[in-house]
Amino acid sequence: MHRHIIFSLILSFGLLLSCSTGPQESVSEEPLSHWNNTAIKQEIIDFVRNVTTPGSSGFVAQEDRIAVFDNDGTLWTEKPLYIPLEYEVDYLKEEVPENPELQKSSLYSELADGNLSVIEEFSSFDLINALFSAHKGQKEEDYKESVYQFLTENMHPEFDRPYIELTYLPMVELVHFLQDNHFKVYIVTGGEVTFVRTVSEEIYNIPSENVIGSSVELKYINDTTGNYLVRTEKVQSLNDKQIKPANIGLHIGKKPIFAAGNSDGDYEMMQYTLSGNGPSMAIIVHHDDEEREYSYVHGTEKALAHAESIGWHVVKMKEEFKTIFAIE
Repeated sequence: MHRHIIFSLILSFGLLLSCSTGPQESVSEEPLSHWNNTAIKQEIIDFVRNVTTPGSSGFVAQEDRIAVFDNDGTLWTEKPLYIPLEYEVDYLKEEVPENPELQKSSLYSELADGNLSVIEEFSSFDLINALFSAHKGQKEEDYKESVYQFLTENMHPEFDRPYIELTYLPMVELVHFLQDNHFKVYIVTGGEVTFVRTVSEEIYNIPSENVIGSSVELKYINDTTGNYLVRTEKVQSLNDKQIKPANIGLHIGKKPIFAAGNSDGDYEMMQYTLSGNGPSMAIIVHHDDEEREYSYVHGTEKALAHAESIGWHVVKMKEEFKTIFAIE
């Protein structure tokens, strides 16, 4: 655990040096140093300069500078499986052999045996509902500890690094750049909210209260063993597509002026961001670098097809990113 904290501190210090704007509102001389010098990089810088310069036509007060980022595929890798799904499979491999109750589910048993094809038999909602239900009765703190252990100790099958280290350095740099310019940055993810909160501050400098995600209902327990929260099997929110802007309204209460996503699941969030009266910007991370990461469009067809006509900026990894992972 200490090794990963040190890694995070070194990464954060390096990014702050490259992104920091100091006490003034102005953009630093060399922002986004891990991005190539392309038109999109300059447009991001110009956008930030416009909304943070007092007296400019697009100036936005600090309290209204809201930025929202998807997580899977936008801030960290999502292949060959979503990292939260990798966690659930690993969890079931450990728990199913020892838990007769879990053994009653053919889904749990198949996943525990490594048969991932069973996933295709379920809709997204039914799959997430079933996986969340596997943690019924688990203390919330135990869930957090289990997640952190997985992210710091389990290795990605291709990159052979702990999952916690597979964040996109240019995107983390962008988060810090916005924060340095007095944006409130939120993660708005389809992933489980506690899962992401477990590491959001350590790897992104985004506090846990700024994470909005899918969730289950929690139950408060007050008995002779103490006071704590346990997880139930009831899905409270499946934070995807049209639910994202609804939850932004519910949890933030303000419309964002900057959004970053990578899939059709982020379509409505980016659409909502650009629907305001003032300046706004949305970017889509396009995975087209099979040498350094992956190349795919599945799940992003609609967003990519409409991006140009709607005014979203397509960030092609191969062209825009000098470096993809901090481990490079």
